[in-house]
Amino acid sequence: MLLCLGLTAYFVHHAINGRHGFEARSRLIERSALLEFEIKSLEAVRAKLERDVALLAAEKPDPDLVEEIAREVLGFVRPDDAVVMAH
Repeated sequence: MLLCLGLTAYFVHHAINGRHGFEARSRLIERSALLEFEIKSLEAVRAKLERDVALLAAEKPDPDLVEEIAREVLGFVRPDDAVVMAH
């Protein structure tokens, strides 16, 4: 009788707290939800980058996008722009 009780307690403990138990499963579900959110975010970034590549790879690149990249990435400004530097 005592042996059966001990084995039952052992298996119940591992079913809840074990490597593949209920707690591990709930952690995996939570991690999966976080990764799904990250995937959606990265898919949006990828879609924007693909759109930008298509606009730049066209026979005549979109001038607004070329200017935006020149300003953001290369730090270019127009001669009539007022430059404000902050510390």
